[in-house]
Amino acid sequence: MNIDWESVRSEFPALAHWTYLNTATYGQVPRRGVAADAAHWTRRDEFACSDFLSWYEEADGIRESVARLIHATPDDVAFIPNSSAAMGLIAAGIDWKPGDNVVTLQGEFPNCLYLPALVERYGVEFREVSWECFYAGINERTRLVAISEVNYSSGFRAPLKEIAQFLRARGVLLYVDGTQSVGALRFNVRDIQPDLLAVHAYKWMISPTGSGFMYVAPGLRAKLLPSVAGWRTHRDWRNVDNLHHGMPLLKDSAEKYEGGGLQFGLLHAMGAAVDWLVELGPERVEQRVLELARCARERLISLGASADHTESQIVAVKFPGADPSRLSQELKARRVIVAARHGFLRVSPHFYNNEQDLERLESELRKLL
Repeated sequence: MNIDWESVRSEFPALAHWTYLNTATYGQVPRRGVAADAAHWTRRDEFACSDFLSWYEEADGIRESVARLIHATPDDVAFIPNSSAAMGLIAAGIDWKPGDNVVTLQGEFPNCLYLPALVERYGVEFREVSWECFYAGINERTRLVAISEVNYSSGFRAPLKEIAQFLRARGVLLYVDGTQSVGALRFNVRDIQPDLLAVHAYKWMISPTGSGFMYVAPGLRAKLLPSVAGWRTHRDWRNVDNLHHGMPLLKDSAEKYEGGGLQFGLLHAMGAAVDWLVELGPERVEQRVLELARCARERLISLGASADHTESQIVAVKFPGADPSRLSQELKARRVIVAARHGFLRVSPHFYNNEQDLERLESELRKLL
């Protein structure tokens, strides 16, 4: 399948007016995603919500699409509004003991760094370690490792398969935040085998804020109780004429973690994006994104930048003597969008970008340096 990337680009109206290289902050939502969201609201008006149970059947179709993207089964997938919800689930579901510890990497996104707010009352130690000291920071009292596949500021890409194998041998749970990777980089849960993968789909999955999913491994589902309870917690919730009263009987699937109603319009937009990503081919998308990142990195280095990590699609560089916040603001004034994060100028192209975007970035930066 040959992909016309310029035709793909036409799905994103903002790109006609902006040089947008900031998907690590927000992904652009394609026309088909907006249309799928709007179609849901049109149907609500047409049927006056009389068919509301069918909305959940459609959501199950989106669940199947997500499962196909990450090589899971539909039973493994639950919808979430953001990755914080998944973090709250696993933090609440572990039977913590005083002296247990949680390990994360230095410089992680606050979702992981703020974990002590959820577990410190149990006497749990929080360890923030460098990658060089990562394995040494894990001991017999480590219960959970919480990391992002790709670091949001530096672009460091963690070797998840290696980490997962190490942790499995020691009975330690692995929570992966895939918000900064899934949609750009391929993710195969059968190969990596995380215990929980959380993805807020508003970045690389080109979906609206508030749409997302988590993968919960069967072994973890068997022992992890829901952190919220709602009318859909009981396994027979579709029998709305006679909803169950009393202690709910839980389903075996990850759906038991969803609790109540779903954000259907947002899910339809995400579903359209997921179907498109599957149609384009995750391998081709990854190749495209990594090639654009490589080209961006080379152009920035040619201007005098230093770059530490080359494993991911997030290009984080430093220019000696230059303030990245000032550079990003000056570029924004020229309708070139990048970001400044913790001392780095961060450039994050997606498959909808092209070589002309990178040329424009280089040209405008040259004027500012």
